[in-house]
Amino acid sequence: MSDEFTIKESYQMDDLVKLVRRLRSENGCPWDREQDHHSIRKNFLEETYEVLEAIDTEDTDLLKEELGDVLLQVVFHTQMETEKDSFDFDSVCDGICKKLVQRHPHVFGNTEVSGTGEVLTNWDKIKEKSKGQTTYTETLRSVPSVLPALMRSEKVQHRAAKSGFDYPKTEDAFKDLLSEAKELQEAIAEKDHSHMEEEMGDLLFAAVNVSRFLDVDPEQSLSKACEKFISRFEQVEHLAQERGISMKEQPLSELDKLWKEAKEKQK
Repeated sequence: MSDEFTIKESYQMDDLVKLVRRLRSENGCPWDREQDHHSIRKNFLEETYEVLEAIDTEDTDLLKEELGDVLLQVVFHTQMETEKDSFDFDSVCDGICKKLVQRHPHVFGNTEVSGTGEVLTNWDKIKEKSKGQTTYTETLRSVPSVLPALMRSEKVQHRAAKSGFDYPKTEDAFKDLLSEAKELQEAIAEKDHSHMEEEMGDLLFAAVNVSRFLDVDPEQSLSKACEKFISRFEQVEHLAQERGISMKEQPLSELDKLWKEAKEKQK
């Protein structure tokens, strides 16, 4: 297959495939030739998060750019497999098109649905069947372990709930959260690090469960909490500088006063 690439005023999908092939070729770039799936694995993750940032900031130009970076990762990984005669970009496109057709029988078949809820229910059933999942446990194990822990917890809990293994209401999930907090407190009193780690995990898992009942995305919720903390901390530092106060030299009680003042200013 030719590795020729033509410089143009405007490019399309085929051009990107050819460009990456050229970069990986003998006459291409030494760095690109040296990469494998593992060496650029982190790049894929970082580029995906940058897309999310563009979405959150509603920056259309940045979104276009970052989607291009993610698309490059897809083409790059695919090219590595093309070189091994494993699969090519057309195979990737063929696979996802077939999957979408299969999972949308209400669009490409005769299945009738009453709304989004039934669409999602059918999607899950078709997915389980296509992956040969016959038990609820298999659906839980299929949640990727590399997902951020909060996201993975929510997905595991959501799938477990389909078996009927779930609290009937939010109040019950919240009681479990309080119970886990008490157990962590007891583990801290024991000064058993292994037990503390276990109970901290249970507490976080219970917190995710409450967020699921509240229909609040735990990952997004915690991210917003981080941003709020940074913003408020910045205000505390600004107040301290205005008053000639060294934060390091102040007792926590004094810093807490500044924190409360910063909180009031931000309301």
